[in-house]
Amino acid sequence: MVYKGFTWALSLYIAVVFVQSLFFKFTDAYETLHIFGVLGAWSGFQWFADYGAYGVGAVELVASILLLTPLRLYGAAIATGVMTGAVFFHLFTPLGIAMPEFDELGNIIGDDGGLLFYNACGLLVSGIILSILEFRNTDNKIKQFLHS
Repeated sequence: MVYKGFTWALSLYIAVVFVQSLFFKFTDAYETLHIFGVLGAWSGFQWFADYGAYGVGAVELVASILLLTPLRLYGAAIATGVMTGAVFFHLFTPLGIAMPEFDELGNIIGDDGGLLFYNACGLLVSGIILSILEFRNTDNKIKQFLHS
C-alpha cells in the first residue's frame, strides 16, 4: 500500500507540474520565449526558438497522461528524458540557472533565484525514482523483452 501511495504521489507531482507549465509553453509567455530563444540562438536552430516550446509541451502532456494510467512506467521514462534535457540545458548552455522574471509588459524585473532549475532537478529525481520503482515492480514490455 505504501508503494502504491508513493508512486501515485510521484506521478501526480510530475503530472501537475507538467500540466501547469503548458500554460506558459502554449501561450508564448515571456519566460518561455526567453528560454527557447536563448537555446535556439545557442544551438543555431531558429526553429527550436520558434517551435521548441510547443514540442516540449506536447511531450510533457503525453507523459502526464501516461503517468495517470497503467502505463506509468513509460510516462516516468519520458519525464526523466525531458527533465534530463532541461537540467543539461540549464547547466551547460548560456541559459544558466537563474531565469529572468518578467512583468506583464515583458520587462525584466528580477530573476527567479534558480527556482525553475531546482524544480527541474526535483522532477528529474522524481522521474528516475518512479521509473526504477515501476520497472522493478510491474510486468512490462521492456522487462519481457530483456528476459526473452
